[in-house]
Amino acid sequence: MTGPAAVSGAAPGSGPLAGLLVADFSRVLAGPYATMLLADMGAEVVKVEGPAGDDTRSWQPPVRDGVSTYYLGVNRNKRSIALDLKDPDDRAVGQELAQRADIVVENFKTGGLARFGLDYDTVAATNPRVVYASITGFGPQPGGAELPGYDLIVQAISGLMSLTGDVAGEPFRAGISVFDVMAGLHATIGVLAALNLRQETGVGQHVEVNLLSSALSGLVNHASAVVAGGVVPFRMGNSHPSLFPYEPLPCADGDLIITAGNNGQFRKLVEVLGVPELADDPRFARNEDRTVNRAELRPLLVDRLRTRPKQDWFADIIAAGVPCGPINTVDQGVAFAERIGLEPVVMVGDGEAAVPSVRNPITFSETPADYRLPPPGLDEHGDELRRWLATPETGVAG
Repeated sequence: MTGPAAVSGAAPGSGPLAGLLVADFSRVLAGPYATMLLADMGAEVVKVEGPAGDDTRSWQPPVRDGVSTYYLGVNRNKRSIALDLKDPDDRAVGQELAQRADIVVENFKTGGLARFGLDYDTVAATNPRVVYASITGFGPQPGGAELPGYDLIVQAISGLMSLTGDVAGEPFRAGISVFDVMAGLHATIGVLAALNLRQETGVGQHVEVNLLSSALSGLVNHASAVVAGGVVPFRMGNSHPSLFPYEPLPCADGDLIITAGNNGQFRKLVEVLGVPELADDPRFARNEDRTVNRAELRPLLVDRLRTRPKQDWFADIIAAGVPCGPINTVDQGVAFAERIGLEPVVMVGDGEAAVPSVRNPITFSETPADYRLPPPGLDEHGDELRRWLATPETGVAG
C-alpha cells in the first residue's frame, strides 16, 4: 500500500509500527494521545478534524506562536484533513480513509459515527483487517452510552476526587486529566494486542476503552480495598493508608518527599537522621507498626529534618539508599530530567517549523521513536490526502 507519506514526498516513519496507517477520528486528549504514541512508533496518522478543528486548538492560553500548547502536546507526527462528515463528498473521503486504514481510533459518543457509515460494523464489513478502537466516557451499555465523557466528571464519579486533597478540606481533582491519559494508554495497549493477533489470523477486531473502567483500574489498591476488602478508603492528604513514612516531611526550608517502603529502608533513614534507635523501637519496628503509630513517629522524624535544608537531606538520604525527592514545579521537573540525562525535550520537524515537545517515554534499542512532523495546522495536508484517497489502491493494507 502506498501511504500518504510517499504521496507527499515526506519521509515515512521508521519505528516498529512503520507501514501502518491510522485513521484518527478522535479529538481533545485520550484519542489524540493514543494516536500520537502510535505515530511516534512509526505509524502514519491522518488526523480527521471537523471544519472548526480539534477543540484543543482553542484551549488557550498558553500558546506558542499563536497555537495552543495543549494541542501541540498531543498531535505531533500527524497529517490533518478537515472533513464535514455531514457533506456527502467529505463523508466519502472519510469512508475511503477508514477502508484503507490498519487502525481506526475514535472517541465519539457510542454510535455517533454510525450515521456516517464509519462505525466498526460498517467499516469492518469491507475492511475485515481493521483494528478499530473506540474510546468513550462510560462504555456502550444503556445508562452509560449517553453520558458525556469528560475527565473531570470521571474523576468525580470514580471516587478519585474523594481521595484527593486535605483530610479536612474539600475534594480536589488531579492536576492533569489523568484518566484521559490512562484511557489513551489502555487504547494503545489494546490496539497493539489486536495487531499481534491479526498477524496470526489476518482479522482485526473492535477494541473498546472507557474512562470509568480505566479509572477503576487505575485506582488499584483503593479499588481493591473496596471490592476485595469491603473497605471504603478516605482522603488522607499526602499520606499513604498503608505505608509510613511515605509523604512530604518538612525540612529547614521546605518539604522533602521521603518513601521508606520497607524495614531496611527505614533503618537506613533513621541512621542518616541520627536517630538509629527508632529502628528498634517496638512502636516502629515494622511497617504495620509505623503506619499505626504515625502520629508518634512523624514528629520525631520532623524534629531531625528541620535542622537542615531539603537539598542537603536529599543528597544524604539518597546516598543511603532511601527514596526521596524535593517537590518541584513542572519546569524544575523538566530541568531535573535533563540533569540526569533523560533528554526530555525533543525538536519535532525541521527548520523554522520545528516545535519543542516532550520525548516519547519508551526507549527502543533497535527502532527508536522519531519526531518527523510538527503538529499540523488545520487541514494542512487536506489537498494531498484527498488526491491520495482519490487514487485507486495498488496493494493490500499492512
